[in-house]
Amino acid sequence: MIIAEIQEEIVDEFSMFDDWMQRYEYMIELGKSLPLIDEPYKTEDNIIKGCQSKVWVHAELDNDKLVFTADSDAIITKGIIAILIRAFSNQKPQDIIDANTDFIDEIGLKEHLSPTRANGLVSMIKQLKLYAVAYQTQLN
Repeated sequence: MIIAEIQEEIVDEFSMFDDWMQRYEYMIELGKSLPLIDEPYKTEDNIIKGCQSKVWVHAELDNDKLVFTADSDAIITKGIIAILIRAFSNQKPQDIIDANTDFIDEIGLKEHLSPTRANGLVSMIKQLKLYAVAYQTQLN
């Protein structure tokens, strides 16, 4: 499935909820299904800078597609990274680089996060795209 289709699915899922408490609960549920990072990758090098909580992300190339795993010490943050990984994992690096992130605004996520969490969200997106750039460079 291409990134835009996955993002549209996520927008549709979030639109089913009437209020933000339900959406937060859904994000927490998504966080529980996050492909967890292996313990050896829970290092300082894999921590996303700019997040108030600790968020570890690991990326590796598998058949020319980038596969992300992650974890966080905060349940909401874990849900946020789970949404991003769902959209971008198992995709070609160039597709990740080219993808827009408007779906974040469409579900209203940024406006319902505290300023520090919103900054963390931006840092997470930036880091996933940086991994994509690094791996795309290797492929060229």
